[in-house]
Amino acid sequence: MKDKITIIGAGSWGSALARIISDNGYKVIMYDTDEAIVEEINTFHTNIKKLPVGKLNDGVIATTNLKEAVDFGTIILLVVPTAVTRLVLKQINEVISNSKIFVNASKGIEPNTFKRISEIVVEEIDSKYIKSFVVLTGPSHAEEVILGMLTMVTSSSKDLSSSRLIQKILSNKTYFRVYTHEDVIGAELCGSLKNIIAIASGIAHGLGYGDNTRAALITRGLVEIKRIALVLGAEESTIYGLAGLGDLVVTCTSMHSRNFQAGVKIAQGKNLKQTLSEMTMVVEGARTVIGAYQIIKKYNIYAPIIETIYNIVYNQKDPKKEILKLMSSSLKEE
Repeated sequence: MKDKITIIGAGSWGSALARIISDNGYKVIMYDTDEAIVEEINTFHTNIKKLPVGKLNDGVIATTNLKEAVDFGTIILLVVPTAVTRLVLKQINEVISNSKIFVNASKGIEPNTFKRISEIVVEEIDSKYIKSFVVLTGPSHAEEVILGMLTMVTSSSKDLSSSRLIQKILSNKTYFRVYTHEDVIGAELCGSLKNIIAIASGIAHGLGYGDNTRAALITRGLVEIKRIALVLGAEESTIYGLAGLGDLVVTCTSMHSRNFQAGVKIAQGKNLKQTLSEMTMVVEGARTVIGAYQIIKKYNIYAPIIETIYNIVYNQKDPKKEILKLMSSSLKEE
């Protein structure tokens, strides 16, 4: 009997994943609290508000009934902003009745607690209902996936059989390929921290800097991600794979990237509130930088790009002056 998948969150990435799963012959239900989105998916098989391009398969259904959605799937695929993840998990725990594989496809770190999504799941879902936990991450813009463009990501779990199951469900021979590994910590941290570097890249672009600047930010940003990830227990190889370098490059160079777009707006003189009000999708990097800043201070980690973005976003520092300050720091070996 084939597994059935419940997608929690009918945003752009949730919709793209629904397309993949249904393309591959699996039954999928999407849960969201937005009645208009749910009705549009069920009636027209589109999600124009969240993903203007592409179309969902006719077999994809959506609901606003959380219990119906949770009961449906053997696998729970979480695709919600980290700001509401804990609340959503509490709600799931109230209606769940048997053990499931939990898969997280969102990217972020909880401020103040520094918790990754895997840690929040363990805290909010009774252990008897958690069969295993998998992280799905990598360079994957929903706008391209929904159109069937070639994409490669990673499925990470301490339980190799679970990561292989997700690999099997999501992989196909035409446009989506999944690799497996066991470094959950590295996958979660890389997927979260790269959004901060993407904001920096967007700011540089918005200020008129060119490819040289962007390449430098990506390269030095990767060093900062590595410093943090290794201190927190990640494997170094993950940092240079799809979950790390791959995701960092695509997020820092594409106008599909909401974090890159946010950086551009900030460079134009807009504050965080103005920037977020103009975005139709969640800018995870703006929230993640709080936790990342707290981490580098707690562990005394040298991460000037992350510190710069925190100062620009939350201390209202001038973007141009702060970027130039990066250039005036003491000279070092690479």
